[in-house]
Amino acid sequence: MSTIILILLISYLIGSIPFGYLLARYIYGIDIRQHGSGNIGATNVYRTLGKVPGIIVLMLDAGKGVLAVLIARSVAGDDISQVAAAMGVILGHAYPVFLKFKGGKVVATGAGVIFTFSPIAGLIALFLFILSVAVTKYVSVGSMTAAISIPISFYVLDMKLPYLIFAVLVAVFVIYKHHTNIKRLLSGTEHKIK
Repeated sequence: MSTIILILLISYLIGSIPFGYLLARYIYGIDIRQHGSGNIGATNVYRTLGKVPGIIVLMLDAGKGVLAVLIARSVAGDDISQVAAAMGVILGHAYPVFLKFKGGKVVATGAGVIFTFSPIAGLIALFLFILSVAVTKYVSVGSMTAAISIPISFYVLDMKLPYLIFAVLVAVFVIYKHHTNIKRLLSGTEHKIK
């Protein structure tokens, strides 16, 4: 139990590293929270600062998810520890201790976790994300579509129960984190991507 708590804590701290905020603050001299949607994630960095910074933040945020799971895998190796690491890093990104618990929408970090758990499920989610964004021009629709696909893919791929429970929880959490986007979608004021 103590090992799982330690993994959860370390993963939370890894997730709490606000790469979007740090890159915007120390390279571009702005507080990304004061621009665009106010989010610290890759999409807002992309819209505010451009393609290259957006891709950098996307990769770094995804890398947090990969790193947390790989640490748990090397330290403990069991399924519960890996799922604990995944939950910790996602909660850290969503509620980072370094930014007064106001973080991102966990899509990139979640993607890193999913690809580490199941590259096939990750590729399916990525395909659905790209397809959804291409059709609708809304990143939020792509993110939620990809999230919903994860528990379905995990079930079809016969993943073990801890991973399936994790996938359902994350899908619900991603949709919850997009509640403001859903309101804008319904009102027709959601930001489209160029």
